Amino acid sequence: MSENVTMTPTELRTDIPALQDGVYLNYGAHGPSPKYVVNAADEFVRTHEYESPIADDPYETAFEAFDRTRETVASFIGAEPDEIALTESTTGGINAFANAIDWQPGDVVVRTDLEHPAGILPWQRLEREGVEVRVVETEAGRIDLEQFAEAVADARLACFSALTWTHGTQLPVAELVDIAHDAGALALVDAVQVPGQLPMDVGEWGADAVAAAGHKWLLGLWGGGFLYVDRAVAAGLEPRAVGYRSVEDANADPYEYAAGARRLEVGSANPAPHVALKEAIGVISEVGIDSIEDRVRRLASRLADGVPDDRLYSPSTPESGLVTIDVADPTATVERLAAEGIIVRELPSPDAIRASVHAVNTTTEVDRLLEALDEDW
Repeated sequence: MSENVTMTPTELRTDIPALQDGVYLNYGAHGPSPKYVVNAADEFVRTHEYESPIADDPYETAFEAFDRTRETVASFIGAEPDEIALTESTTGGINAFANAIDWQPGDVVVRTDLEHPAGILPWQRLEREGVEVRVVETEAGRIDLEQFAEAVADARLACFSALTWTHGTQLPVAELVDIAHDAGALALVDAVQVPGQLPMDVGEWGADAVAAAGHKWLLGLWGGGFLYVDRAVAAGLEPRAVGYRSVEDANADPYEYAAGARRLEVGSANPAPHVALKEAIGVISEVGIDSIEDRVRRLASRLADGVPDDRLYSPSTPESGLVTIDVADPTATVERLAAEGIIVRELPSPDAIRASVHAVNTTTEVDRLLEALDEDW
């Protein structure tokens, strides 16, 4: 994707109301939206409810908005519009894909021990139906390719993260996809920590499906998720949830699924979060994803350099804006920092705190966190 950079991270920061007071370092969980994004959603809702019922058609207004967002997402991640399903969240995308596969008792799903609950809970449910779930153990946010290959040798699907939420490490997605495909397994990637802070090209990854959302590093609203599905793979999916957005003609009997990933969409949903997603992608593109990645790494490196080596769970040379830090009492530290106006989060595993540094952060904010952590060393 070529970049036409017209905005700096500092200019973007000034338009995010939540950043005007306190130090916010939790983008890996939630990225506060700029006014541009909220205004886009608000304007759409007003048009949809106040004008389109008479001047247009509310369904056509919504469908056109969905299509515009689908095109924007596709361009942003290196896909085609018909390979994009608009979802509520990463969790929704993973479930939509999982539930469209005709699972049989004895089928095998492989995941890593680094997955977010979004990449764990759907497979736990399938275990109740006789599907075997294998967990590949990792070390320091790294996966052993030989162990992964052994685990997927007879698997039907492998699910793994592109960027780990626990350590901020980048997994070798293309290599893992190739290993899964060589074994005859599908590859499903949880990429929610990628868009908005790192370049993302699903074509380079080669995965069968990639789930993500816009409410973290893209600074979009909750509800603006998306799922990429390779068109050849989508043709073989039969979703359990079916509605008028899933099919070519809702009045046909028998119905035919919509071509491509759109068959994983269902029915009436509020388009506003996806209108916001389109705007958020536009804003991030104005700043420039390469510029964002460079600034994120410089700020994350400043943070990592200030943390004792034996307290870092993340790489000493950060691979993302996610920096995980060992403290004696994570709950108490998070609460103490919040009282000082510094927002980070606690992780369940490893038992630690995690700071998420975005390009809209400043060196002063990083230094404030380091000063506040002095008493934890």
